Amino acid sequence: MPSTDNRIDRRDWGLLGLLSVLWGGSFFFNGVILRELPPLTLVLLRVVLGTIILLPLLRAAKIEWPRGASAWAPFFAMGLFNNVLPFSLIVFGQTYIPSGLASILNATTPLFAVIIMAAAGEEKLQARRVAGVVVGLIGVAILHGDALGFESRQGIGILLCLAGAFSYGVAALVGRRLPQRVPPLGTATFQMMTSAVMMAPIAALTDRPWLLPMPHPTTWLAVLGLAALSTALAYIVFFQILQRSGATNVMLVTLLIPVTAMLLGYLVLGEPIAPREIIGALVISSALLLIDGRVLGWFSRAPASTPHTIR
Repeated sequence: MPSTDNRIDRRDWGLLGLLSVLWGGSFFFNGVILRELPPLTLVLLRVVLGTIILLPLLRAAKIEWPRGASAWAPFFAMGLFNNVLPFSLIVFGQTYIPSGLASILNATTPLFAVIIMAAAGEEKLQARRVAGVVVGLIGVAILHGDALGFESRQGIGILLCLAGAFSYGVAALVGRRLPQRVPPLGTATFQMMTSAVMMAPIAALTDRPWLLPMPHPTTWLAVLGLAALSTALAYIVFFQILQRSGATNVMLVTLLIPVTAMLLGYLVLGEPIAPREIIGALVISSALLLIDGRVLGWFSRAPASTPHTIR
């Protein structure tokens, strides 16, 4: 069951870090794939291959499938708001704006999630959480300050990515109402299956993928990485955190994604880290501590000094 005090334990902080690496890679993979494939075909390949990867794991785990339309309905809703809409909106947005700016806009997801959950009466609108998300967004802006310039037509991409982040916020509400008895692997697979069912006719009508020229092997490697790492594995981790720590907490991963992207660039590609990026990462870290709330609790529980008695 999700935590009742909106706090995250040490294990789930680790899982959030892993998820930020997996999802951070999706912006890179998208950038590579969009050079040769149209956006909706990219999304279709992502969810179809993700489903193909997850189905053998589902069978090996002997997880029962939902029975009846009412049992499938929550997974269709989750597939729509957590996959079909945001994947499509963000990849279309990336045709207008750079991947770095798209990841910054994606970091507004926790703010949308906090507001939507409060409006639906699922969680209280706690001042420290709202303040923490705002501080986190400031940290993300500092981290990628050079990516915030606006050029012609970028406004369309920005609006599309913000709409994708809003859809993820709605998915936080839908995820709160998913059946708790279904294991994370089952939830990830059923969500991916419904997404594939919805995307197939959309991509077929708009892109007619079977008529497209065969992509370069590099593009196929990016598609495989997107489907296996940033989709199949990522959603197993996502639903694990969702069940344990709650819907708004799992959306905090979008604040971590720019930080992990910076660290991966430094460790893997040898890219230098500017002082501005260090400051941005520290601001994001302080925002996450503020959202978690335990540090504030330590100060409020600090024992008062005991007066000395004269004997």
